[in-house]
Amino acid sequence: MCGLAAIFAYHADAPGVEAGELERVSAAMARRGPDARGSWTGAAGRVGLAHRRLAIIDLDASANQPMEYAPPGGALRITYNGEIYNFRALRDELEAKGHEFRTQSDTEVLLHLYAEHGAAMVRRLRGMYAFAIWDQARRGMLLARDPFGIKPLYVADDGRTLRAASQVKALLAGGSVDRSPDPAGHAGFFLFGYVPEPHTLYAGVRALPAGSTLWVDEGGARREERFFDVTETLAEDGAGETDELGALLRDSVVHHLVSDVPVGVFLSAGLDSATITGLASESHGAGLETMTLAFDEYQGTARDEAPLAERVAGVYGTRHRTVRIENGAFADELDGLFRAMDQPTIDGVNTYFVAKAAAGLGLKVALSGLGGDELFGGYDTFRQVPALVSGLGRIPRMRTLGRALRHVAAPLARALTSPKAAGIFEYGTRYGDAYLLRRALFMPWELPGILGPDMAADGLRALRPLERLDRTQAPVTGARRKVAALEMAWYMKNQLLRDADWAGMAHSLEIRVPLVDWTLFRALAGRLGRPGGPAKRDMAATPATPLPEAILVRPKTGFSVPVGDWVQGKERGLRGWARRVYGEFTSAG
Repeated sequence: MCGLAAIFAYHADAPGVEAGELERVSAAMARRGPDARGSWTGAAGRVGLAHRRLAIIDLDASANQPMEYAPPGGALRITYNGEIYNFRALRDELEAKGHEFRTQSDTEVLLHLYAEHGAAMVRRLRGMYAFAIWDQARRGMLLARDPFGIKPLYVADDGRTLRAASQVKALLAGGSVDRSPDPAGHAGFFLFGYVPEPHTLYAGVRALPAGSTLWVDEGGARREERFFDVTETLAEDGAGETDELGALLRDSVVHHLVSDVPVGVFLSAGLDSATITGLASESHGAGLETMTLAFDEYQGTARDEAPLAERVAGVYGTRHRTVRIENGAFADELDGLFRAMDQPTIDGVNTYFVAKAAAGLGLKVALSGLGGDELFGGYDTFRQVPALVSGLGRIPRMRTLGRALRHVAAPLARALTSPKAAGIFEYGTRYGDAYLLRRALFMPWELPGILGPDMAADGLRALRPLERLDRTQAPVTGARRKVAALEMAWYMKNQLLRDADWAGMAHSLEIRVPLVDWTLFRALAGRLGRPGGPAKRDMAATPATPLPEAILVRPKTGFSVPVGDWVQGKERGLRGWARRVYGEFTSAG
């Protein structure tokens, strides 16, 4: 886990790479990689790479980046963020073809794999990653991002120079990126509580889509290719592999334990993290590090994670620590939290605190149960959205009638109940609409009062949220599979995974997600959400030593922090927190 930066002045009229800009971008990502830093400028000053390293695999300085490999025909150089879990198997294959290695790192394997397969290398990778490779012979740069977008990669291209980095704030720190607002990013934040990709708050910065590569060569020729898409995979007719669920999960967990430093586990009282703990302990043995957060506001209530998490830790013999967060901790950490938050989000506070606790234990790597609810249908959206659509969607012209009703009922709904109530008949007839109704923070008709009429209209027009939500699920058959596509492509990718990245990196901690693994997903995709397909209880039954019964029967509450109790002011709760977060970003911009 690291921070990368790349600048490529591809147009003949573009100024060369300024060393000061490259250093400013790199310096803004110092927390992502405190163990080493490096930079390189070449191609007559037209290309620059920089890197901040958090050393996880091959701790030797020879594995620092940017790294070079010089096969016949021209040198290759890489700056890379992430982990390739199958790098040893790939290395064995490459050595059998005559490749020679000088380090034990996964970074060097990427360079040799590119030399062998070019951009198609990404189809061989199992891991989380974002990287930039400069190809001297072809006078071009390849950018790539992992299938689910676990690792971020942001791009700014002004038509003359391509800039890329692991953080939006890092690109801004370079001083050469267009800071004018992207209305779609602003509208998206208030709709969803996160900024949906590829947008950011800035017109000049875009996210490279998850599961894609981008090639740009001298002269500016571009080729963007998508090699993985959640919707396309779920839309395929195949039934998937028939491997036993436990074997598939164990395989993923074992791969995610690959490390040259100790690995811990975030342990809550939920099924996902408890299952990960059980499976990891089988491979790791006794003494696996686990940690749980507990909050004063939840003590003695059903939301207190600590007692059951401690029981799970006892069953699996882990070295467990409960970190109790006192009421004043939020205020004490607020400035640091906002500095670390790369894009505005209403979530991530929980991950920020648990990552701090893990780093306090001396850990550099921790496993998370993130992704279990999306994979195995754990959210209430898997029940609520299909129920809403099956009930209202069969009534002719309900959407049109509901729109008229919403115009009349919105003021009353706002005064008496949730503003969403006014839109239930308009938004309850189609899966994408119903998903927005369930997940939205503010509804579209509320945005003019927050952003102003022009920004709201421009943002909704550019974002096209209902159209994009519909495209996400339309090719997929089956109610639960449609919701799975929506949850993975929107909430998981844009919020949960992004928050895990910035919140972990705030404390120089790598967060790994064994349940968000494209090998696992492709093996299970044909069975997910179908009768007889794997569910949360099936997942929880996979450890050889069973989970405590109290965990299995505990109602789902979700791992949360009491932000609603902490936020003070006229509008409390998540909507008030969203306004506070947005204010921090727009005032700083």
